[in-house]
Amino acid sequence: MSSIKKREDGKWRARYRDQAGKEHARHFDRKTDAQRWLDEVTTSVVTGQYVHPNAGKITLKDYAEIWRGEQVQHRPTTRAYIETNLRLHVYPYLGDRPLGSITPQDVRVWLNKLSVGDLEADPKVRPIAASTIATIHGVVSGIFRCAIRDRRVAMNPCEATRLPKPERKLVVPPTPETVTAIIESSPEQYRAMFVLAAGSGMRNGEILGLTRDRIDFLRRTVSVDRQLVSVCGRAPFHAPRKTPASVRVIPLPQVVIDALSLHVKNHGIGEQDLMFTLNGKPIGRSQFGRFIWRPLVAEVGVSGLRFHELRHFYASLLIRYGESVKVVQTRLGHANAAETLDTYSHLWPDADDRTRDAIQLALGSPADSVRTGTRSN
Repeated sequence: MSSIKKREDGKWRARYRDQAGKEHARHFDRKTDAQRWLDEVTTSVVTGQYVHPNAGKITLKDYAEIWRGEQVQHRPTTRAYIETNLRLHVYPYLGDRPLGSITPQDVRVWLNKLSVGDLEADPKVRPIAASTIATIHGVVSGIFRCAIRDRRVAMNPCEATRLPKPERKLVVPPTPETVTAIIESSPEQYRAMFVLAAGSGMRNGEILGLTRDRIDFLRRTVSVDRQLVSVCGRAPFHAPRKTPASVRVIPLPQVVIDALSLHVKNHGIGEQDLMFTLNGKPIGRSQFGRFIWRPLVAEVGVSGLRFHELRHFYASLLIRYGESVKVVQTRLGHANAAETLDTYSHLWPDADDRTRDAIQLALGSPADSVRTGTRSN
C-alpha cells in the first residue's frame, strides 16, 4: 500500500508499508520524484530485491563478524586466515562504515591503499602482494553477496573491480649442492626431515604431522592423509588434507628410507608417535620457522630460502628424469594437471631442447668434435 500527499509546506510526502506492515515515508519537492521513488520501491518488492531502509546501517565489521560465525564449512586455518586479513586489511579502512554506505569507489580507494601502502597514515603500512589483495577482495565480496541474500544491501560494491595483476615469478628450484648443504648442516634430530622433504615433495604440515605408522619401510612408501595444523591460541593438531588429491601414497627412494630408519632407531620413535618433535611436543609452523628452518638456512648462507622450495627441488628431479605431468601432479598432490603446469611448465624440456638432444645423439659426438669436423664411430 502506498500513497502521495501534498503537505502544507508544499512538500510531497510519499509513503508505503513494507511486508511487515511498517510504514516508511520520504518527502520530495516534486510529485514526479515522489512517484519515481515509490515506483522503484514497488519494483524491488515485486522482483524480490527489496531492502529495508535501515538494513544497511549495520557496520561492515559487525556484519562480517556475524558472517564469520556462520561459516561452518571453513577449516580452522581458513577461519584464522580470514580473521587476520579482515582485522589487518579491511576493518581499519571500511570496518566502521555502514554496509549500505560503501560504494564501488570506496572499494577502489581501499584496494589502492593496500596496493601502494598507506605511508601517510602509518609508515608501517607497506604494500601487500597482488595475490593477497585478490584473496582479501574475494572475502569482502563474499560478505556483500551474503548481505544481499540477507536483504541488507541491494548491490555488491566489489563487483567489476579491476584488481592488480600478480607478478608471475618462475619457480627456480634450489640446486642439489644447496639441498645437500642444508641436509649436512641440519641438527641430527631433524636431518631425516630434510632428506624426506627433498625425496618426497611433502608439504611442511604433512611432514610435521607424520607419524611412524604412515611409513611402510618394507614397501618403501609413505601415506599422506593428514597434516599438522597450527592455529593461534591452540596447540598444533592433526587435520584432514584440504583436497582429495592431496591424499596420496608416495614411493620413497632407499636413501630416504635409510634416513628415516636411522632416525626411528636413534630417537626411539613408537608406532603412533610423531616422527619429528620439538622438546617432545608437536612442532607448530611458527616454531619450525623460528627455531629450525631460518637458523639453518642462515648458517648455510641461503637466507630467504623457503622450506617449500625443497618441494620444488623434488618436482624438478621428477621432470628431469622424464616423469609425465600426471605423475608429477599425483606425487605432489596437486588438484589437477593445470596446477602442475602453471607451476612447473618451464622446467619441462621444450621442442628446441629435444631437437638439440636428438641431433647430438644422431651425430654421436660432443659439440667440440662437430666444430672441428671430426666424428666418433
